[in-house]
Amino acid sequence: MAELLHSRKLGSIPHAFSAQHGVKAEEVLPGARMVRVKQVHSANVVVVRGPNDEPFKADAMVADRPGLLLAIVTADCAPVLLADAEAGVIGAAHAGWRGARSGVIGNTVTAMVRLGASIRRISAAIGPAIAQQSYEVDTGFRDMFDLGDERFFVPGRSGHWQFDLPAFVAHRLHSAGIRMIDDLAEDTYSQESRFHSYRRATHRGERTDGRQTSVIGLMP
Repeated sequence: MAELLHSRKLGSIPHAFSAQHGVKAEEVLPGARMVRVKQVHSANVVVVRGPNDEPFKADAMVADRPGLLLAIVTADCAPVLLADAEAGVIGAAHAGWRGARSGVIGNTVTAMVRLGASIRRISAAIGPAIAQQSYEVDTGFRDMFDLGDERFFVPGRSGHWQFDLPAFVAHRLHSAGIRMIDDLAEDTYSQESRFHSYRRATHRGERTDGRQTSVIGLMP
């Protein structure tokens, strides 16, 4: 059986973060249709009303319809699943550094509120992503961030820094008003036997098309 990870913060909401073997809809919400987007490292969010034949170009989805599974794929970027169980509103976001920095988290929360969610009731979980000790960046990368973001970087080897993507994503969630946040703290780069990692594969000259899948849905 494929390894699936769950967050206590999301409670009884059907959801899962997969390891490298992926996830099938029936493992999370039998009978549900899985909906995907064409991820482009943007801040774009779409409202899902039903199954889509052609994926939207976006990096986050929100929905209030039962029987759908919102699915995003990652391989170092942070998958973020969100839910207001009382309102019956869910969200899923692909938060790489570009999307997180440009506002995909805040846009997802805003879209959920427009569907009837309450910021004070939204819970969020950050799934497997590259950890700070594995994420080396150069000074040019660091300079693209605001002065207030300095705390997410620690010095590394000469001219380089270690960037804390999960903490940066959690900060963006908090800035959007979310207080119930769960970071699963699973490093994709260092756990070769469990997770795909785009950066690890690139460093080794291996294929870079492996992905984890994260899904969230509502019971019919």
